[in-house]
Amino acid sequence: MAIRKRWIALGVVAVVAAAGYVEFQQYWYYLPGIIGRLRDPVRPNQPVTWAQGPATAPAGPRKPNVVFILADDLGFNDPSFNGGGVAGGTMPTPHIDAISHQGVTFTNGYAGNATCAPSRAAIMTGRYATRFGFEFTPAPKQFERLVATYKYADGTQGIFNAQDEDAVPTDANLLTVPGSEIMIAKLMKDAGYHTLGFGKWHLGGTADSRPEARGFDETLMFYPGASLYANLGDPDIEESRQDFDPIDKFLWANLVFAVENNGGRHFQPSEYMTDYLGDEAVKAIHANRNRPFFMYLAFNAVHTPLQALRSDYDALPQIKDHRLRVYAAMLRALDRNVGKVMDALKRDGIDDNTLVIFTSDNGGAYYIGLPNINKPYRGWKATFFEGGIHVPFFMRWPGKITPGTTYARPVAHVDIFATAAAIAGAPLPTDRKIDGVNLLPFVTGTNAVGAPHKTLFWRSGPYATLLDGEWKIQVMDKPYRKVWLYDLNSDPTEKVNLALSDRAEAETLEKELRAISATQHKPLWPSLLLGPQAIDRPLSYPGKPGEEMIWWAN
Repeated sequence: MAIRKRWIALGVVAVVAAAGYVEFQQYWYYLPGIIGRLRDPVRPNQPVTWAQGPATAPAGPRKPNVVFILADDLGFNDPSFNGGGVAGGTMPTPHIDAISHQGVTFTNGYAGNATCAPSRAAIMTGRYATRFGFEFTPAPKQFERLVATYKYADGTQGIFNAQDEDAVPTDANLLTVPGSEIMIAKLMKDAGYHTLGFGKWHLGGTADSRPEARGFDETLMFYPGASLYANLGDPDIEESRQDFDPIDKFLWANLVFAVENNGGRHFQPSEYMTDYLGDEAVKAIHANRNRPFFMYLAFNAVHTPLQALRSDYDALPQIKDHRLRVYAAMLRALDRNVGKVMDALKRDGIDDNTLVIFTSDNGGAYYIGLPNINKPYRGWKATFFEGGIHVPFFMRWPGKITPGTTYARPVAHVDIFATAAAIAGAPLPTDRKIDGVNLLPFVTGTNAVGAPHKTLFWRSGPYATLLDGEWKIQVMDKPYRKVWLYDLNSDPTEKVNLALSDRAEAETLEKELRAISATQHKPLWPSLLLGPQAIDRPLSYPGKPGEEMIWWAN
């Protein structure tokens, strides 16, 4: 009998172990989140105390403040500034629009890259991220494998580069911007500014790559590429999950609702993330009202996972599609908090002495499954079509920039560094190539003849793009060769590919592109993923035979 019981017990253990193995095989990509939560549990909320500047304003003029507001994955057609807007314009964004209407709108404003981390690196350094090898977005290996091996409904599947897997650190926090790069916060701090960082970092999670080590005096941030907006299961939250998207699956499985203050242990925000960052930014503005400050306010809205406050969701009954309604509700919260920041500048009497810049790190994402978010442009985040890199881009400075100004020549995220430096009176580094320029002379009319850039360049592994005047060429070398050539003057939405009909122009521009590419740095770590992405439909829509695609390297 005892022997029989022992065999039964062993059988139960075997069944449980087998079931556990099957479960692990199905949910192996949960591992980073499990390890992270065990290693560093999220602590309860703790109040944030911002260092107080002078109690009274100094006599005489002082250096202007700079407030840089960065949205995440905001599509060109999401704000209503140009007469469009999310959900057919039924959810206006008056506070974001006001920055545009009260300052300058760069009608051809370009992101530093088509994905978040390289774009943010370009903003922070004023240089193409490829100049220092920060070419790909830091991500856990489990993420790369999941996205590369996922079989989509249309039958397409990515490519996983297993042979280079050992060359990439398991801990994505080790994938960092090199310490030799000078970041905008350091430049501003050295010029006498108090520097403040909020929200998403995604440029390194080691002690020497975190924002506190890169020039920020005070921070309230999270270091990975995304965060939850609230706790899972919160009754005040409306969620939308995309079962067709492996990126969405990974984020829901692994993210936490947490921030870190000045590099300390992470803790839970006291409210919905977008409101929390906005409210804390308002407190920091008040604390610094009597000294020059630089604020980097990097909201994670409207990046997935899609989580909205139920109050914002309930305020949009005119939007019938559930996913679109959650997304619009997230944008509503973003717009509300942009308004809070702008009101705080007025309330504290520093509005006229503050340059405000608003933009998005890249275009709206293919994988959330929503059409029209980058309208009228083709393409999505991770593509170098206009939908991936042509972003909302505004600057407002009362008394310096004439309200309602538009500027049509191409400008880019790399210009923010030089523009802020000029305001601060800080000299640009002379020991390296700075790709950006000071935009103020161009928008104030003191330089009405020249153009900020002759060319703009982007690269992600075997896929690179060059904008030269009205011409734009995209070249993809893997997994097959494809060239797209467009005259953006006559075809700004990239409908007519001239690569075959104008071979001479295509060959000339490709030589120029490859010459610029050869001057860039080798990637700091190899790409593990090549992922297919349709250009003309969101991921939720069925594929079409022969449709155009790019392959995203990461």
